[in-house]
Amino acid sequence: MEINYRKTKFLKVAATISQCPETDLPEIVLSGKSNVGKSSLINAIADNSKLARVSSEPGKTREVIYFETDGRLLFADLPGYGYAKASKEVKERFSKLCDDYFRSGRKISLVLHLIDIRHEPSAADRSMIEFLNSASLPYFIVFTKCDKLSKMQVRNHIAMMSKHLDFSEDAAVFAISSDKKEGIGELTDAITEFVF
Repeated sequence: MEINYRKTKFLKVAATISQCPETDLPEIVLSGKSNVGKSSLINAIADNSKLARVSSEPGKTREVIYFETDGRLLFADLPGYGYAKASKEVKERFSKLCDDYFRSGRKISLVLHLIDIRHEPSAADRSMIEFLNSASLPYFIVFTKCDKLSKMQVRNHIAMMSKHLDFSEDAAVFAISSDKKEGIGELTDAITEFVF
């Protein structure tokens, strides 16, 4: 089944679960730390650098941002977690929105969990993967910013991370660079194959 990922458009923003769109489209959820590159990934998938707003200041995304692809898929960009400068109140609000989202009963087809290849996985990353495993939610691990390292470093870092993080046996692992569009085609092909 062919999906034209270039036909990705902004759909809406939801600050609460009640504002999330009601739809039968397969839903792909993007999760990860603040500044891990979720907006950049959306732009790379859509081949449109102006689609999702990329902020140089992490922690700006405070709602769920929805994008629709080719009338066939829904991408849901969750607020990033772990931004140190956010106030406790703001962090708790982000966390509650994410928790509520996963517990809302929405039909989540796949989670893309993004991890910056250059850094050790955080306690929040570990908790997220433990949650996905316990909830039996299907997910892909997407290592971002891979152009910042050599190919050998990328391989070594992924091997190291796989020892620190308890990936599901079914979780596919991708190494991408949104800036250089490396690995994006493989990721979209895998999404299409998995969902359809």
